Amino acid sequence: MYKNNLLANSVRLALVSGAMTAAFTAPAVFAAEEDSVERIEVTGSRIKRTDMETSSPIHVMDAEQIKMSGFTNVEDILNQLPQLEAGENSFLSNGATGTSSLDLRGLGSNRTLVLINGRRMQAGSITSQDADINQIPAALIKRVEVMTGGAAAVYGADAVAGVVNFIMDKSFDGISINVGASGYQHDNDNGYIQGLMDEKGYDYPSGNTDIDGKTYNIDLTIGSEFSDGKGHAVAYAVWRRNDELLQGSRDYASCVLNAKQSECAGSSTTPLAHFDIYPVVNGNVDYDQNYWGYTDPNGNGFKPDDGYRYNYAPINHFMRPNERISFGSFINYEINDHARPYVELSFMQNRTAGQIAESGTFYDEEILMDYNNPLMTDLQKQQLQAEFNQTDADQFVAYIGKRNVEGGARANNLEHNSYRILTGIEGDINDNWTYDVSFNYSATSSSSVYINDLLSPKIAPRVGAVDTECVAEDGCLYYNVFEPGGVTAEQAEQLAGVGTQTGLVTQTIYNGYVTGDIGVTVPSASDAIAMVFGFERREQDYERISDTIYSEGQLLGQGGPNPSLFGEIDVNEVFTEVQIPVLDHLAFDLGARYSDYSTTGGDWTYKVGGDYTLADNYMFRASFNRAVRAPNVNELFGSPVIQLWDGSDGCTTDDKGNTKYTAAQCANTGVTASQYGNLNPNDAGQYNEFSGGSPDLEPEEAETLTLGLVANPIDNLSFSIDYFNIEMENVIDYIGAERILDICAVSGESDFCSNVNRSPSGSLWLGKSGYVTNIIGNVSSRTWEGVDASASYLFELGSGDLSFDLIGSYAMKKEIRPVVGKDEFNYDCAGTVNSDCFASPKWRHTLTAKYSADDWVLAAKWRYYGEIDYDGTADERLVEQGGIDAYNYFDLNGSYIVTDYMSVTAGVNNIFDKEPPMVGNTIASNANTVAGFYDTLGRFMHVSLNFKF
Repeated sequence: MYKNNLLANSVRLALVSGAMTAAFTAPAVFAAEEDSVERIEVTGSRIKRTDMETSSPIHVMDAEQIKMSGFTNVEDILNQLPQLEAGENSFLSNGATGTSSLDLRGLGSNRTLVLINGRRMQAGSITSQDADINQIPAALIKRVEVMTGGAAAVYGADAVAGVVNFIMDKSFDGISINVGASGYQHDNDNGYIQGLMDEKGYDYPSGNTDIDGKTYNIDLTIGSEFSDGKGHAVAYAVWRRNDELLQGSRDYASCVLNAKQSECAGSSTTPLAHFDIYPVVNGNVDYDQNYWGYTDPNGNGFKPDDGYRYNYAPINHFMRPNERISFGSFINYEINDHARPYVELSFMQNRTAGQIAESGTFYDEEILMDYNNPLMTDLQKQQLQAEFNQTDADQFVAYIGKRNVEGGARANNLEHNSYRILTGIEGDINDNWTYDVSFNYSATSSSSVYINDLLSPKIAPRVGAVDTECVAEDGCLYYNVFEPGGVTAEQAEQLAGVGTQTGLVTQTIYNGYVTGDIGVTVPSASDAIAMVFGFERREQDYERISDTIYSEGQLLGQGGPNPSLFGEIDVNEVFTEVQIPVLDHLAFDLGARYSDYSTTGGDWTYKVGGDYTLADNYMFRASFNRAVRAPNVNELFGSPVIQLWDGSDGCTTDDKGNTKYTAAQCANTGVTASQYGNLNPNDAGQYNEFSGGSPDLEPEEAETLTLGLVANPIDNLSFSIDYFNIEMENVIDYIGAERILDICAVSGESDFCSNVNRSPSGSLWLGKSGYVTNIIGNVSSRTWEGVDASASYLFELGSGDLSFDLIGSYAMKKEIRPVVGKDEFNYDCAGTVNSDCFASPKWRHTLTAKYSADDWVLAAKWRYYGEIDYDGTADERLVEQGGIDAYNYFDLNGSYIVTDYMSVTAGVNNIFDKEPPMVGNTIASNANTVAGFYDTLGRFMHVSLNFKF
């Protein structure tokens, strides 16, 4: 359908947004020479074509590129593409879901549709609605097709930013065993942060590390024909394990930088307990009087706060430990031309743990005390009575920050078991029409077991709160936070609790379609009009069961309750595509889909595209897509609860007496005149919000325009350039707690200020009574605009070929309008970083030079991240530096065929051991950096042996 001449087909096959291997392109060229062109299905359409280039741009990463990268985590492989930003990855610890996700264009992982062989993946876990690409065996990937631009008309919801389609090697023949190992190495010589740690007296590593963060993998693949060539089966099994790596292994992560990057901040929840104390006067708490201090390490009294903080960074995971096994099979059988059944089976078990620093009391509640407290020393009582002019008959309230160093680190032990069963039958109806009917059932069972956290209900009685008792005969031990060394391991153990969540996520898909040409041609064209008609039904069920400890928010280190979640979404869809050749070198593509959701009703999506080939060597293409994303289960049914947000409160006053907003502005947010200038910030940069889902959500809408050129101007040189524009409306999003707070302060508008609920003390982090209400809604709109470019040049050199491949992306605009109708609050994230914008540069590219000989390949890669402006004032070091500098990484990798049955691949990524950029705690995703986007741990080395029979 829509055949072109030999040269045009060859050009198109060579230009899949970059060079593909000769092994992939050659069969199609040979077929053309025999005038029997093989038709293939390309991501973005179910109409089989004679070429890979479509009206929408597609980038392809092939198996050799994947192997040469040295990575065995799929997210590490694909995050090297300039079009992707970091989603969930193994370099996150606090709040990690244990899954890995892809974020195309930075529009959010929930707007990137992930497919396996053109079929939709299920949600990855009970804590994530996104597909978990840990399920995909890297060793069996034949190629990855990344289509940017909306594809909802072809695949349904979620394909707003585009589609990532993993094409597996279903035709593998033989036996392959791959054994690999890799690890990181770094020279700890960051003088800036080492100086900050010297000022605090913190320990840190220095000099060259050994190889750490080691990963080991074994991949087995077996494939063969059977039944005299009528059938083919491939089976695989994968084992992968990586060691943990703590932040204390890298100097640039061995302390937590404050928002300014001016000092190691740490936490005021300290081994020697901190106390925020207010007197009770005439039966009411007087929040205008305050004592802020900690247990004196050299005596038995209180000591006024002097900046003493706990460095919680070293014990946190920088890279989580992980062990994963997966196995599966692909089976195809041809009964005859009219019936070709197929089966795809897969299973994965993934176990990981996210370790963070020890738990603590975290100022969780306001505890009423009196001067008969059995734990307080006489000196402490005297100090408070003198401070507040009280007597033995008076009372006071205290917020306590005691770090549980006696009990050890917290950890969330995560396990995911995923399986997928796909079966179907395809075949020829006649010479022009084919059909495909399939059933796809996939499920993920997950568990989260959070250990070594402290239980909130047990604290007050054990610190001597009024109207409580702690009787030793009943097994209660006081938690003596008032004296240095007063807490024992036994006391800490009785406070520890375990929270458990389990659940099951399932997806059932019934799909069927027919495709072919209708035997009608436009008079000016040689090929007939081709069409697709199909239906699909998807059933998504989500169940997350929290135990009482989780659902009531008893774990102090969780920031609030984590309730159970139940929901289901069903959708019935019909779809069609039409390809109309108008000339032999001009065709138009049309598509439409109607989706009827059980939650939000019906919606249309559609696409219009076209491509024109000029003088055999130039193809112009354009497409327009309307996409819709319906709200997912968590967005619809997640219960609003108190939880934490990362950022800053502009009405708190730092240790230098600076407050961002004026007294009048802070009064808009609920700060009294006596509180202004006296509110302490949370050193960890965490504050309370009341946040969750909403059943009133409507689908969000997007319109995507792409315009492009694919060219082969001279022999062996090809390039493509594509402009994209994505307009999103009715976006399902949070305005953001900090943004609500800032807008209230600046404007005083009641719509925002009514959502700021300060505690009686004026705080948004002491206890749970102060918070910002931040409920999800259809609140914003976005415009993304940019250009993707790729180029490839190959020529013979000596006994081999030398090739150069470039792929790059330039972001012209990433405009976010967080509040509809409030243009003064709009902002642009293109090439900008702040607490609202991910640190993604305007221009990012990868340039690979590769020499291929008969039995060896050597490749050098240059990965470039452009400079990023800082749009903010909190991070003073970024202000001084003018943002984040441009980053250059260089990789060297090679492979060698030792014998007919054995080959070796080895390499070094980030040869010069460039460490990631440091940022303050309002921007960092983990360990003072943008973890998983820049090379996070330093130099990466890998080696693998492959045996094939």
